[in-house]
Amino acid sequence: MILIEPTIQASFGRALRQRTLAVFLKEAARAVGLAGGVSVLLTGDEHIRRLNRVYRGKNKATDVLSFPAADPANGHAPVAGDLAVSVETAVRQAVEFGHPLATEVQILVLHGLLHLGGYDHETDEGQMARKETALRKRFGLEWGLIERSTAAGPKRRSPGRRRKP
Repeated sequence: MILIEPTIQASFGRALRQRTLAVFLKEAARAVGLAGGVSVLLTGDEHIRRLNRVYRGKNKATDVLSFPAADPANGHAPVAGDLAVSVETAVRQAVEFGHPLATEVQILVLHGLLHLGGYDHETDEGQMARKETALRKRFGLEWGLIERSTAAGPKRRSPGRRRKP
């Protein structure tokens, strides 16, 4: 399920097609191997900063946060977890890397889904990076978050070459 905060919808709704994102979410969650539903909140920098502070102890905005669900109890339908994406940060990153906002949101959702699937690029030996690369290619997405942070990642666009998200 995709939830878009009203202020985000008002500011970026034309670039964010809720149905298209919901289809991508379903297909990507299946490709990651998640058993259970995923909800995605499209929010802004201030809200994601608060979430990051409360749940990770980091008082700064970030692009995506993952919240894995506990195991289902009493026969309830399984839930894989929740994601929160800062659309304001995604806009800046989309401009920086020269692709549409919708593409950036898909990149962030895919990254978050991998975390819900138990992958952790900060502690593994490249498993998440390899899986993210394979899935990015499968879905036709550009540079992933892990690749951006490596020396082999894409060069940022110069200010004179930026495209609108």
